[in-house]
Amino acid sequence: MAIKKKLAAKTRTTKKPMAQKSAKKPSPKPAARKSPAANSARQLLRHTVATLAYRAGKTLRDAPESFATHSSGENGRTPLQILAHMGDLLDWALAIASGNEKWNNATPLPWNQESQRFFRTLQAFDDFLASDKPLAVSPEQLFQGPIADALTHTGQIAILRRISGSKMRGENYFRAEIAIGRVGADQAKPVREF
Repeated sequence: MAIKKKLAAKTRTTKKPMAQKSAKKPSPKPAARKSPAANSARQLLRHTVATLAYRAGKTLRDAPESFATHSSGENGRTPLQILAHMGDLLDWALAIASGNEKWNNATPLPWNQESQRFFRTLQAFDDFLASDKPLAVSPEQLFQGPIADALTHTGQIAILRRISGSKMRGENYFRAEIAIGRVGADQAKPVREF
């Protein structure tokens, strides 16, 4: 018991008062370092980009020339306008990722050229993600903004294909051979269509 009292007394007498914090300006953020979690999020974003390429490729492939201008109503966008917007989204994604956020509404090109533009912008974005260049924003923000939007528009084009009579087969995408870095028009053949 006497030992406990001595320790308690010693602890009380050796404590120093806390130094008051000086009113310094916060230091600038250090350069972004890639933690294992950040690398994992970046890889997941790259897989999502590859998934977008696979799914968009399926919706764009073998669409008849007339599909580009199909209208679902007086206020709806045509598939060509949607595809041009998807290219704009990917240009925006790259601009955001590199810290130079800007938006551009491109004038739609003919269907085949617009399809090529889509895959070209997708490739440029994936190349940036594959590099060692730091992201200006989090991978999650890139996903929740331009990439999720592009996935939504891919679904719109698929629906418009069915409405226009230019059907495409459904697919079990869980079984699809989607690979990080494969973001061009050439994709693996479907594993299980229905």
